[in-house]
Amino acid sequence: MPQTRPKRLRDLASFTTAGYDKGRPFAVQAAWVVVQNTVFGAWFCPASARVRILRLFGARVGAGVHIRQGVRVHWPWKLTVGDRAWIGEGAWLLNLEPITIGSDACVSQEALLCCGSHDYRDVSFRYRNAPIEVGHGAWVAARATVLPGVRIGDGSVVAAGTVVSRDVPDLTLVGPSGTKRLDPPT
Repeated sequence: MPQTRPKRLRDLASFTTAGYDKGRPFAVQAAWVVVQNTVFGAWFCPASARVRILRLFGARVGAGVHIRQGVRVHWPWKLTVGDRAWIGEGAWLLNLEPITIGSDACVSQEALLCCGSHDYRDVSFRYRNAPIEVGHGAWVAARATVLPGVRIGDGSVVAAGTVVSRDVPDLTLVGPSGTKRLDPPT
């Protein structure tokens, strides 16, 4: 008896970037990719120079921000960082849509803030992108992942290795063992 193929579950040839705006002309995009891959993420580039480079490409970055080596920013013009924020080594800000990081917030080593995804229910796998906000004084710990459309509340903590797909209220710890209300810092 001949095998029948199941209905096509995905038709990636029909994928388009409809509705996704990169925000700058191709020449600016290309310049950013070159700078990011040669200077911005390099060990020899001072943290203060990284801030200046991001601003040069349209990011809004506050005073006293510290950005470590190996940080990847998809589109700087879609990034806002408040005063005194820290972004740790190897963090990846995949900001197909805007990412806002509040003042005194920390995005630790190898954390991923991912504004882009796909609609798995759609045969063409169309984009399902949404902005991310990390509140003032929040901490996204090492290797945590924040998914599209999520707001991490002020003073909240996302534990190391945690994947967050829903908003986290202010002063809340979210981790593998669940969530816990935090007392305000003293």
